[in-house]
Amino acid sequence: MKNHEIIDKYYEYANAGNWDAWCDLFAEDQVMDEQLAGHIKGLSALRSIMSGMDKTYSKFQNVPKNIIVSGDEGAVVSHISAANLAGDGIEANVMNYFRFKNGKISYMANFHDSKPFAPILNQ
Repeated sequence: MKNHEIIDKYYEYANAGNWDAWCDLFAEDQVMDEQLAGHIKGLSALRSIMSGMDKTYSKFQNVPKNIIVSGDEGAVVSHISAANLAGDGIEANVMNYFRFKNGKISYMANFHDSKPFAPILNQ
């Protein structure tokens, strides 16, 4: 897969709740700096965290607005519409930065205001 296709699949799988396929987009030695979950090293740690998504969110949609890919880097501005298990809504604008190596995501970081995620953090 080309890097732009990896990004397209990243959002497709996330919006479908297909977290196993989503994790498959990442390298075994991936590193992620996730604003809510912290610094995550290794694919097994990422899979463990993502296995709890259905225990965290009752709804999760992350819609890309702008996608830029240049060589082995990419950036996406997107909007998350989600809800916690009680149905409390979350609306947040997000920026994701990606680095790719050998057809996989090797590094990803996301940036957003954490305040809209209070329903998740406080449940």
